[in-house]
Amino acid sequence: MPAVIAMTHLGNWGPLVGVQGLGCMGMSEFYGATDEAQAQSTLERALELGINLFDTADMYGCGANEKLLATFINKHRDQAVVATKFGYVRSTANPDDWSLSNEPHYIRAAVDRSLQRLGLDCIDLYYMHRRVSDVPLADSVGAMSDLVAEGKVRWLGLSEVSAEELRAAHAVHPITALQSEWSLFTRQLENSVIAAASELGVALVPYAPLGRGLLTSSTFANGLSEQDSRLNFPRFTAANQTTNQALVEQVERLAAQRGITAAQLALAWLYSRAEQLHVTAVPIPGTRSRHRLEQNAAASGMRLSAADMQLLDSIATHVQGVAI
Repeated sequence: MPAVIAMTHLGNWGPLVGVQGLGCMGMSEFYGATDEAQAQSTLERALELGINLFDTADMYGCGANEKLLATFINKHRDQAVVATKFGYVRSTANPDDWSLSNEPHYIRAAVDRSLQRLGLDCIDLYYMHRRVSDVPLADSVGAMSDLVAEGKVRWLGLSEVSAEELRAAHAVHPITALQSEWSLFTRQLENSVIAAASELGVALVPYAPLGRGLLTSSTFANGLSEQDSRLNFPRFTAANQTTNQALVEQVERLAAQRGITAAQLALAWLYSRAEQLHVTAVPIPGTRSRHRLEQNAAASGMRLSAADMQLLDSIATHVQGVAI
């Protein structure tokens, strides 16, 4: 049984959290059939392992994911740190509406809806899910800052912004966390954003640290159902699958030589890379399985040698369908 994971502060201003969080999106939508009982069991196990940062968003399941978390979060309110997001206008009435809003009036309405679904008086970490350029960043972050002053939100986060946007937002109100995709196979964040986060004392919360599941197994893509949204991503298309599958096979062989899984090796790479870049990283691999959760948690204490990092970097340069 894995030991309880280590703790860290989420950036210079944020709460004390486990060095690994849990992405809850797939418990409600996007990755095939869901099972609420299984999800609740996995949430409970996460807390036992010291995983206390639970990540959701108002658009996951059009609010269903926040509702799923509500009972669990309120049962463990003194232990659980809940993060949710606004930005996508998508709703149960219009599930195919993928438009975005960063308007202050929309933010104020969105937070109230999330508070109601979560059954909370205050959200721990509130993210702007995506930035849109038609609203000045100062207006959006200013509205988010007002929510802190009103006691509806404790800490602020952004997702998938540039280094310049991160600095501009931070000048309006301290940003605690930046959630962006980062994994062995998705590396564009390293170009400038991570340096800015490190400089400002902002924690990285990498989502999809296992390449949306690709880094878990060389046969992973073969088992995706027709309803799985990942089939829309270039990395999973037939044109790229053969190449990427061969690369993951190399990752699997390296992992087997070290007595761990490919997923654990990928997570160990991320922790090691974050240390190289002098930034706090709290990845949020998503899973509905207690077994996968335990494997992921065990990887939080693993670090790789310089030689291992070099080998993995050389593999990653050949990946197709993702930005390196």
